[in-house]
Amino acid sequence: MNELFGTLSDGTPVHRWTLERAGVRVRILSYGGIVQSVEVPDRDGRAGDVVLGFPGLDGYLTHPEPYLGALVGRYANRIAGARFPLDGRTYALEPNNGPNALHGGVRGFDKRVWEGTPVEHGVRLARVSPHGEEGFPGRLEVSATYTLQESGALRIAYEAVTGAPTVVNLTNHSYFNLAGSGDAGGHELRLAASRYTPVDADLIPTGSLDDVTGTRFDFREARKAGAGYDHNFVLDKGVTDVPEQVAELHDPASGRVLTVATTEPGLQLYTADHLGEPFAPGGGIALETQHFPDSPNRPEFPGTVLRPGGVYRSETVYGFGIR
Repeated sequence: MNELFGTLSDGTPVHRWTLERAGVRVRILSYGGIVQSVEVPDRDGRAGDVVLGFPGLDGYLTHPEPYLGALVGRYANRIAGARFPLDGRTYALEPNNGPNALHGGVRGFDKRVWEGTPVEHGVRLARVSPHGEEGFPGRLEVSATYTLQESGALRIAYEAVTGAPTVVNLTNHSYFNLAGSGDAGGHELRLAASRYTPVDADLIPTGSLDDVTGTRFDFREARKAGAGYDHNFVLDKGVTDVPEQVAELHDPASGRVLTVATTEPGLQLYTADHLGEPFAPGGGIALETQHFPDSPNRPEFPGTVLRPGGVYRSETVYGFGIR
């Protein structure tokens, strides 16, 4: 179902698509590619919304910084110094996180209106990011297709092609709270990651890939998520052609379980310690599948360069269950 959700100040309409299958209901906005809500049953069959969102468009316009449910790009996460080298030239971006560029800059993909086209059991959102947008080179034709699978899992498949060499790193920035409200810090989290990327005071990776053994970053066995995380985990599987399961989040009280499968080599765990009003700190957990932060400045990290003739592809599947 497609309906008008609101209108921007310049008169641009914003639409909302509702997807329903296998007892799961998902709402997607054309503004920012936002996953507004995901309703799934608990162990007693009671439906609840397990992602943070606003009931109306004004909430997203007034509180853009949490990136609630948004499609972020052209480069998800941070690029140090808001600049990167490519083919002998240095590109300056729009800094929006101190001296750094975060989630695509001042007006990234999360603040753009996307063109929606219905597909079977879902919607395809597309736009053209012009050469020079937020400082990134290359005219980028990009799409994100949201579909509900037969099991009720939400699949997001990204594709992009470029007219000139550029960097691309896309993700979804949903905050999950499987209880539907309250503090998500008591959720049990498991990650298939034996290493993580330590960061400096500005949350920029130092370049090393540290072993999680004996540290608070070891989630290889399920334990409470807690607080104090805004870090990229190096997934053991690396880059894959098809999604492989890398994470599980469980709320013991409701019985709800979230699984995350992806083709990406990294996952940013953000426990939302600085989540702004009207949400309380720790009210959700973001599990952002991605390439590593600052990869354009780190040739030792998996590459994020897209060239003409190539196709950027990334896929993440969010599965829902109970136990």
